[in-house]
Amino acid sequence: QVQLVESGGGLVQAGGSLRLSCAASGQIVSINTMGWYRLIPGTQRDLVAEVTGGGRTTYEGSVKGRFTISRDNAKNTVYLQMSSLKPEDTAIYYCNAIIVGDSGLLYQYWGQGTQVTVSS
Repeated sequence: QVQLVESGGGLVQAGGSLRLSCAASGQIVSINTMGWYRLIPGTQRDLVAEVTGGGRTTYEGSVKGRFTISRDNAKNTVYLQMSSLKPEDTAIYYCNAIIVGDSGLLYQYWGQGTQVTVSS
């Protein structure tokens, strides 16, 4: 079993910053890609940013230059530093990880979600 535990969401004014964290624990051999998705009411869950095991990052267009994803492999933790937040960034943010299990197979896991609300 693997768990992803998120923290760091909350309420912030437009222009402010928040840092999300997601720690993976359990039967983990290694972690491939880790990322953050968000669910805006009335839409589908979309990728915000992801980082590979080798450190390559990908960002959704509207967050480029404002959000930074990073990971600490020793702690099996991924972070999302969000700056210059806008009301349209309001969403539930979900951590995602592709993990190699004891069997050598890849499994995808999701965190429970953390609410980010940006007031205007």
